[in-house]
Amino acid sequence: MIKFRTTSKHDTPRRRLSSEYVRTPTPATSGNQFRRNQTLSGVKRADAEPVSERAKMHALARRRRHVGAIFSLVLAIIIILAVLLSQFTGRVIVAGSSSAVTRTLQPALYEKAINEYLSIHPVERLRFALNQTALSSYVSGILPEVAQVALTSTDNIVESNFTLSFRQPVAGWQINGHQYYVDATGVVFQDNYYGTPAVQIIDQSGVSPEQGTIVASARLLSFVGRVVALSGQGSYSVTQATLPSGTTRQIEIQLKDVQPRVKLSIDRGAGEQVEDMIRSLNYLKSQGKSAQYIDVRVSGRAVYL
Repeated sequence: MIKFRTTSKHDTPRRRLSSEYVRTPTPATSGNQFRRNQTLSGVKRADAEPVSERAKMHALARRRRHVGAIFSLVLAIIIILAVLLSQFTGRVIVAGSSSAVTRTLQPALYEKAINEYLSIHPVERLRFALNQTALSSYVSGILPEVAQVALTSTDNIVESNFTLSFRQPVAGWQINGHQYYVDATGVVFQDNYYGTPAVQIIDQSGVSPEQGTIVASARLLSFVGRVVALSGQGSYSVTQATLPSGTTRQIEIQLKDVQPRVKLSIDRGAGEQVEDMIRSLNYLKSQGKSAQYIDVRVSGRAVYL
C-alpha cells in the first residue's frame, strides 16, 4: 500500500515563517538575466580592485611597442620613397662622348632617343633597374653611329647623365650624293664624329645609283669593314677598296707595302677569305714569288696571277 505525504506548514523552514522575511521578486529585465548553468556576462564590480604598478608598466610597454612599430613602418616607407626618388630619372642629359670627337655633339637628338626607350620601359627610369645593354641596342637601331650608351653620373636628384660612344669608321663610300661609313664590326652609318677614314671605296662598277640600292647596300659596306678590321688583325693594312667593272658583288683591295691586289666576294665569309689571303701572301713570300692578283673568292682555291 502506497502512502502519499501531505504538505503541512510544519514542513516550511522556520526562517521563512518569520514575519520579517519577505521574498522580493526579481524584476525581469531585457538585458542579461541570471540563469542556471549559464556564464555571467556584463557584470561590473562596484568596488573595482586597484590596478597594480606592475600591470600599469606592462600596459605602458605594450602601448610603446605598438607606437614604435607604427613609427618604424612610417620611417621605412619614407626611406624607401626617398631612395626611389633619388634613383629616378626624370630628365635625360647627354653629357658627351667617352672619347674625343671632331664634331660638335647634338645632344637633343640622342636625348630624345633615350627618352623614347624609357617611355617604353618605365621601370628602367630607376637607375638601378636600367638595362644599359638594351638601351644601347635601342639607340643604335635608331642612330647607328652610336656604339654604346652609358649612365655615368647624376648632378641633380631627378637628372641622369649619359655618355655616348660613337663608332669609328674604317672605310667610307660616297654614293648618290651621300657619304656612308662602316666600322670594324661591319655596322654602316652616316654621321661620323671622327676624321675621314683612310680607306675610301672607289666605284668602277659602272652601275648608276638610280638602278637600285645594290650598289649602296649595307651588306657590301659591312663586308668591306670586316675585311679592313680582320686584315689589320693579321698585320696587314688596307689602303684602298675598289668595285671592279661590271659587278657589285666583288671587291678588290690593295694592301700597304704589298704588291698583289686581292679579289674577294661578298657571297663568302670575310673571315675565311682574309685567312686564305694571309696564307697566300705568306706562301708567296716564303717562295720568293710575286703576283699581280690573288683571288680567294672560291673556298680552298687561291689563284695567283
